[in-house]
Parts: sequence; C-alpha cells; structure tokens
Amino acid sequence: MARNLDLTSLRSFVAVADSGGVTKAAGYLHLTQSAVSMQLKRLEESLGLSLLDRSNRSIGLTAEGEQLLSYARRMLALNDDIYARLTSQEYEGEITLGVPHDIIYPYIPPILRRFAADYPRVQIRLVSAPTKQLREMFDRGECDVILTTEEQPGPGGEVLVTLPLVWVGATGGSAWKSRPLPVAFCTNCIFRPDVLRRLDEADFDWQMIVNSDLDNAVEAVVSADLAVHACIKGVYPRQTSPVPHDGSLPDPGQTGIVLYMQQSEEPALKELRDLIRNAYLSEWMPNEQMALTA
Repeated sequence: MARNLDLTSLRSFVAVADSGGVTKAAGYLHLTQSAVSMQLKRLEESLGLSLLDRSNRSIGLTAEGEQLLSYARRMLALNDDIYARLTSQEYEGEITLGVPHDIIYPYIPPILRRFAADYPRVQIRLVSAPTKQLREMFDRGECDVILTTEEQPGPGGEVLVTLPLVWVGATGGSAWKSRPLPVAFCTNCIFRPDVLRRLDEADFDWQMIVNSDLDNAVEAVVSADLAVHACIKGVYPRQTSPVPHDGSLPDPGQTGIVLYMQQSEEPALKELRDLIRNAYLSEWMPNEQMALTA
C-alpha cells in the first residue's frame, strides 16, 4: 500500500536544515516553534528514522537526514513549480504560431503538447501557410513565432538547421526516368524558383505538370507517378519516397529551417522558442548537420 510524505513536514525539515535550528526555521516559515517541532516529529515517525542530530547545541543532520534532504529539495521545487504554473495569472493569453504544412510533422505536435502542459492558460493558434505568406503575416504582427523553409534567412531569422532537398516520386514509380522530366510544384512553393534554376543550369529538360497553389494537387500527381517533386529530406508526401536516380538528376539544393520571433519578454513566448529550437538542434545537429558541414 502506497504511503505519502507530507510536504508541509518536508518544508519544515528543509528549513531547519538550512537555518540550523527550529527557532530560525519557525520565523522563516511564519509558524510557532512547537508547530515546526511537531512536524519534524511526525516526519521522523512516518519514516521510522532519526533525521536530526540533537546531541549538540546546533541541530545537525543524521546520515539518513542528509539523504532525505536532497530528495526533499527536489520534491518541494517540483511542487512549487507546478503550483506557480497552474495558478499564476501572468501566463494567460494567446500565441500565434505559423508553420509551413510540410514541416509540421514530426516536431510540432510534441512541442505543442509540452507547451500546453507547461502553460495551460496560454492558448496557441496554429497557422499553416507557405513561407512567403508567413513572412508577410509576421511582418504585419499577425504571428508571434514562425518557422520557415528558406535558404537565406531574412532580418531577425535564426537558422536552426540546414537540410538537403531530395527528389521524390511515387513509391516504386518511374516518372523520374521520363524526359523531359515531369515536375510538380505549387505556384507559391519557396523551393520552386531555385530548383527550376538548377535544372536550367544543368541544361536538363523539364516540364511543369501541375499549375496550382494547392499542395494536395502536387501530392496527387506525384503519388500517381505523373511527376516528381523536390522536398526536404525526411519529409515526404503520402505514397511517395526518394527516387533512386543515383545522380542522374541535378542536385535540387538545400534549405534552412528558420525561426522568427517577435521582440518580447513574455516567458511563455521564450519557452515556445526554446522548445522549437531544442527539437531541431537535438535531432539534427549530431547527425545531418555535422555531415553537411564536414
């Protein structure tokens, strides 16, 4: 049967250990000396241990008391953090986060879950739009934080990681072997101009198969093996995969994952920024980024 430690008694125990006596601890806790002494006695009886060495004029800790002190500090710190986050009125409000659809997964859902647990009073509004549109919204102050996919960041942008683009096609498909090369890009795709320029510089014949500003139109023709598309390594549309061209197609280039945040001292906004930053750096820096910069 589980037994629970009394946090009030633990707080008195820590106060006595820190101050060296019951009198000072009582003053710090705004309690009477008898109340502190009673809590210490209750704690020792619940554990069946002697926690304080009372043989000298100043109170010291027994070996068991020293061990408990470390646990007690962590328990009280966690308790105080939980209480502050769930009851504090300063962490209320709304944050608008903008992310292109192709990089929402896999990082954004766990980031949002963690943030919601830490700041339950703050509402996050997620906006999914192309990089160009997100940059415009950010400049107008309509987004607090945005992630973008662009090779060169704009003013105030922080490049979290630089990732290669890869050619993708229908899984098991053969569209990539066709000449001219059938390609599919949204009209507002941030990768489109640079990838097409690379094809032209390589004197590689190509033709645009779809002309739409909708991502699902591109996904439809690519998954149907009617065209190929360039996207970030590891982020592939449904029913598609990297094509095994073995260098027969020009290098589509690379892109940066760029973070922008409005100037603010709001702790919740800084926490969201740090969660996003750490998610990318912890995943890519030890592997992909080191390989790219080697």
